[in-house]
Amino acid sequence: MNEMLSLALEALPHGKEFRFVDALVSLDPGRSGVGTYRLPAEAGFLRGHFPGDPILPGVLMVEAVAQLGGVVAQSDPAIPPLAGLKLTGIRAAKITGTARPGETVQIVASVLGRMGSLVQVSGAATVDGREILRCEVTLSGTA
Repeated sequence: MNEMLSLALEALPHGKEFRFVDALVSLDPGRSGVGTYRLPAEAGFLRGHFPGDPILPGVLMVEAVAQLGGVVAQSDPAIPPLAGLKLTGIRAAKITGTARPGETVQIVASVLGRMGSLVQVSGAATVDGREILRCEVTLSGTA
């Protein structure tokens, strides 16, 4: 199981410096997944967001949901992976908290539906059980 989780995460097209999912905790291929991201104190973007009071930008929390949603969608054994899968839409995003350096964000993502090259994903992020984000994202690629 751990090997399957590692392989699914390695399928992300992002470089390591733009990955906001460090580890997969669970994966129900094509349906849902749980991942984590530990916010490193040395992350370059924290120097400007905000000096003296660094926090994880909300757009990167949404990106984490999109990345995990992509892993979930691309792991469906019944559907061939989509090429060039990218975040193309954000709906109903509510940022209700944040993560600080050293904290671990838990991300959940569930595929709500698929239509051709579009994938609709619902997701959330928490820190220590406290919800900091809830959103829906649309991913699109080519068959």
